[in-house]
Amino acid sequence: MAEVLVLVDHVEGEIKKTTYELLTAARALGEPSAVVVGAAGTAGKLADGLSAHGAEKIYVAEHDSTDHLTPEVTVLESLIGSASPAAVLISASADGKEVAGRLAVRTNSGLLGDVVGVSADGVSHSVFGGAYTAEAKSNTEHPVITVRPGSIDIEENAGAGAQESVEVPAANSPQATVTSREPITGGDRPELTEATVVVSGGRGVGSADDFSVVEGLADALGAAVGASRAAVDSGYYPPQFQVGQTGKTVSPQLYIALGISGAIQHRAGMQTSKTIIAVNKDDEAPIFEIADYGIVGDLFTVAPQLQEHVAARRSG
Repeated sequence: MAEVLVLVDHVEGEIKKTTYELLTAARALGEPSAVVVGAAGTAGKLADGLSAHGAEKIYVAEHDSTDHLTPEVTVLESLIGSASPAAVLISASADGKEVAGRLAVRTNSGLLGDVVGVSADGVSHSVFGGAYTAEAKSNTEHPVITVRPGSIDIEENAGAGAQESVEVPAANSPQATVTSREPITGGDRPELTEATVVVSGGRGVGSADDFSVVEGLADALGAAVGASRAAVDSGYYPPQFQVGQTGKTVSPQLYIALGISGAIQHRAGMQTSKTIIAVNKDDEAPIFEIADYGIVGDLFTVAPQLQEHVAARRSG
């Protein structure tokens, strides 16, 4: 069975759940092989999780240099030449899309971007805000596929996890050089695409100051905070928290939408959430069409009451 390379998405020794989704998807195409690129010692922290989710082989590309922006491209390019994989799977994050684009150009491979389903017959794309599903297939030998986070149900399937060291090849062409790094201060809330509970606010919140009602409920639930495009465009919340077709795609166990009308742009980024609760004063808001539970009311009344009940349950 042919190998399928999966680029491991990790942060400070922690595997992001998108990697487990990729390993699950890879099994439809062949034998999953995880590719770990990072500083020395990184693979040792990730090996158990990768093998538990189906990695038959773990390619370890560890290096100490942080001068170059995308060492993943040169590593994957080298592995395509040596392993001849059936495909390369990468998370459709901002970084993943850059790696995928560069890799496809360098290896003259077809690029299937932002897919939501993978099978032996091809891939599926969700288009026009989820209104249609398009099927596609690459005619090249080693297609590069980026998978939308939250679109694949994770399945544990123990793999051998055999580790194999590979070199990080020197770049054979000029590329961007990192001159400095400054870590993002993310606070105590979970990362948006990784969270099991997300509380999002929309235009109905009314102002940046009033977004505290969204944050308060999120903190009571141990949730991440999101925002609709309308809220971001109005300056209520920073762009990196936008959920939607032009923002981030989330698929938590629980999604609470406060003051969000439910335009197709927003629904495309959260409609795969397992349970959706919507609070809106407009009983004809489109968000109620996909909500499991809908509350027609003032979010500034409903959200604080919900927060109080959650706090009481936790303290009791």
